[in-house]
Amino acid sequence: MSGDLPDLLRLAEAGRCRYRVFQPAESAEGRDVVFSGQIMAQMMMASEAEADGAKDIRSVHSVFARAGTYTRPIEVDVESMQAGRTWASDTVTATQGGKLLCRALILMGTLDDDLMRHEPAMPDVAGPGGLEPGFAYVFPGAEWRPVPGEPETDGVPVERAWHRYEPGVESQAANQGIAGWGTCGNVIGLAMRPHPDAARIEEAHRTLSTGVIAHTLHFLDRLDVSQWLLIQTQGTKAANGRVYGRGDVFTADGRLVATFHQDSMAKAAPVALDPARSM
Repeated sequence: MSGDLPDLLRLAEAGRCRYRVFQPAESAEGRDVVFSGQIMAQMMMASEAEADGAKDIRSVHSVFARAGTYTRPIEVDVESMQAGRTWASDTVTATQGGKLLCRALILMGTLDDDLMRHEPAMPDVAGPGGLEPGFAYVFPGAEWRPVPGEPETDGVPVERAWHRYEPGVESQAANQGIAGWGTCGNVIGLAMRPHPDAARIEEAHRTLSTGVIAHTLHFLDRLDVSQWLLIQTQGTKAANGRVYGRGDVFTADGRLVATFHQDSMAKAAPVALDPARSM
């Protein structure tokens, strides 16, 4: 593991409890809308910076109120709600040009010895070794190897893929940010899979208005993104122009290290959209 912090997760101090984040030269989606996973990871890094790394992030609840652009700086403000010996919580707000982009509630805590321990079994799937790389909206430089097939659970479409950022990072918040980035981008397209005649992800931001509105991460154990992680995503419910999805993140040896939930929009656009900037 190199441990070097990638530029995308570096922060520049911009005042008391305020940071300016790094903007990449190329967008995650090939258009001028800042990817939800980027903002969420950067807000997590800001919260960790204010805590001096004394606690691990336990959960992140983010609402994306406005689309950001890559052409202007983004600043992140951290407001402490409470900070004790065991738990701490922050309200973290990302703004651009004085306008609010996203706000998150971040819960942090220390680690204690097990009083008890149990967890669900990891899905029985092929390991990453023999699988071909695939496309997903992952942290730049991360690997994504989908497990073949189009499984369903009780009529709900499921996707499973192995994820790894082999260079690795030292900070636990950076590990969480990179892993969390990989949970954001697939829920909407997965929910469309059972409805090929009604919706195709290729029409997103053209004839379909789509976007992540809220995303929640729960971190249940420490994780290391330089090792393979299995991300299982479910497109749980599609109705009323909205999509709800959830998922789990397992280590290769079967530990459940994170879960996630997402509320998204997916509806027909009343007029043709500009894919460069439209939701």
